[in-house]
Amino acid sequence: MANTLKINAQSDREIVMTRDFDASRDLVYDAYTRPELLKRWLGVFRDWTMPICEMDVRPGGSYRWVWANPDGSRMTVRGVFREVVPNERLVATEKFDDAWYPGEGLNTTTFVEKGGKTTLTQTLRYESREARDAVLKSPMETGVAASFDNLERILGSGEIKTGARS
Repeated sequence: MANTLKINAQSDREIVMTRDFDASRDLVYDAYTRPELLKRWLGVFRDWTMPICEMDVRPGGSYRWVWANPDGSRMTVRGVFREVVPNERLVATEKFDDAWYPGEGLNTTTFVEKGGKTTLTQTLRYESREARDAVLKSPMETGVAASFDNLERILGSGEIKTGARS
């Protein structure tokens, strides 16, 4: 695909991920904040699904996402939205139930549109360099790239209509 994921370590505690999408930022933001859409693209590849996607997208609101695999494996992440600027910026904490890195993460996601394309930038900040390095060594890059490819397909399908919240 022409729009590829870029991942860079930044400072000793941060990872920055960037991906361009051939869609307006309001569509990308909707796909990121509407549970019925998010559960169709985030982390759903191979045999994994997201049967639980609970989100209260407002400052102080929480989220809980649960992925499941037919073999019975499950993975749960939850957090709290610290900042929500519709179509522009989301800031939320991140903590996995079965933590595979120490501490809590802080995710800042921005949506910038230029010429009908949206650049999504996600900055992941961890409590330590060791936590950041553990994430960099994990298969996270493969999973995020597959998820963003799913998102690109959904955005290109014309299925998402701006503001059509359910």
